[in-house]
Amino acid sequence: MNKIASGVIASLLLSCTTAWAQQPVELRMSWWGGNSRHQSTLKALEAFEKTYPEIKVKAEYTGWDGHLSRLTTQMASGTEPDVMQTNWPWLIIFSKNGEGYYDLNKLKNELDLNQYQAKDLQSTTINGKLNGLPISVNAPVFYYNDVTWKKAGLAYPKTWDELFAAGKSFQQKLGKNYYPYSMVDQDVILLLNAYMMQKYQKPMFDSRGKFTWNDAQWQEAFRFVKRLSDDHVVPSPKTLSSYGKGNLYEMKPWINGEWGGTFTWNISIRMYINNLTPPAKLVLGDYVMLPGVTESGVYFKTAQMFSVAKSSKHPKEAAMLVNFLLNDPQAIEALGLERGIPLSKTAETLLTQKGVIDPNDPVVAGLRQAQSLPTTVVATPYIEDLQVVDQFMSAREKLDQGKPIAQVVSDFRQQVERIVRRLNR
Repeated sequence: MNKIASGVIASLLLSCTTAWAQQPVELRMSWWGGNSRHQSTLKALEAFEKTYPEIKVKAEYTGWDGHLSRLTTQMASGTEPDVMQTNWPWLIIFSKNGEGYYDLNKLKNELDLNQYQAKDLQSTTINGKLNGLPISVNAPVFYYNDVTWKKAGLAYPKTWDELFAAGKSFQQKLGKNYYPYSMVDQDVILLLNAYMMQKYQKPMFDSRGKFTWNDAQWQEAFRFVKRLSDDHVVPSPKTLSSYGKGNLYEMKPWINGEWGGTFTWNISIRMYINNLTPPAKLVLGDYVMLPGVTESGVYFKTAQMFSVAKSSKHPKEAAMLVNFLLNDPQAIEALGLERGIPLSKTAETLLTQKGVIDPNDPVVAGLRQAQSLPTTVVATPYIEDLQVVDQFMSAREKLDQGKPIAQVVSDFRQQVERIVRRLNR
């Protein structure tokens, strides 16, 4: 081979190698949420790609409904995104032994773990493996549409008796389509748990998923649940289902103020606020309590995590993306409080300096109220497991159909105990 030909070949090889080396790494990232979370996250991803032009990110985002089913299919087939917004209760589903996600302890060079308290990292660690970086902590609290409650002429409830009385008042004063609250079954479970904690200082589940309430307490619990529908406090399961599947905050009765409030996670409330019809505002009410009790039953948990896929071909770049979203000033400002008050020290400091973390903001005020209340509740993934929620929804439907409470309790306990045994295998 002559020198000219050799030179041409060498030049072509170098050109191909250079072109290959310049191909950007492509990551996939998934999350759920409302439109404001989608837009703020897309803005943060745009800033990331400008900072790291050698990395491109494909965004995969949905509403809450159906997100877990989609992710379950992806996890089972090894096709999950490189970076995932994940829910703390899902650890027992996807990473029972700590090996469902990439161990972020192996990516310390890309992740600034010093931004977090040890207890926060421990909450997402299983068998010594860090399954995700916690984004925030949250708690369910009571929020109200101020216009609707003024129309009803009622003060926001402070006791359970006042909460139940509000249902009849709404019906009499505003009509049968008006309810003081609307909640999904998952939030009704947490409402029930708070009531029973206040009365008996016993949560629904212990740390291993065993029920702590006896038969008499379970019957009282389901009488409480049935009364929510009977006294017109929340729409019955049948009424709620008539609006189809979807998010409560996107349904017409929420938008027009027929549903006057909700009990839900402070982190989620931005989506409810964004869909109110002006001039209505969503305001924080007192945490509803039994008179004279010291146990509030407030339930705290790690709100969400950013996890890296165990199957990711680019774990280093995925970790760089996670670190950027949580700790880079550009992303911090773009994301604001869309995923709650950040646990990252840098993010909390910056947002406080910018006035974004405002004590009067409903997201902030809700968490601060919850943090001010005495509680002994310990977070457990069982109370939010979707199979358990499905059984609870079925139990509520049976109650509204007039089935005997004792039978509903028996069926529910039997089914849930079977689910827990499978989860704990």
